[in-house]
Amino acid sequence: MSNVISANKPVSINTETLLAVKTANLVNSQTEREGKMALALLASAVIDNISLPVIGNSGQNINIKV
Repeated sequence: MSNVISANKPVSINTETLLAVKTANLVNSQTEREGKMALALLASAVIDNISLPVIGNSGQNINIKV
């Protein structure tokens, strides 16, 4: 399927190619957004070496029965 853009200078664009390029651009921008979100999530999860004081034996031993 082809579309004629101008009657003076007939230029035809293959609709399938046009849609493929548009889809590729959408995928690229979505991938960039997801990458930025992942980097922001990782940056927010970074914890500097925080040492919490140990108070008593609470939480030191965990009993697991299988």
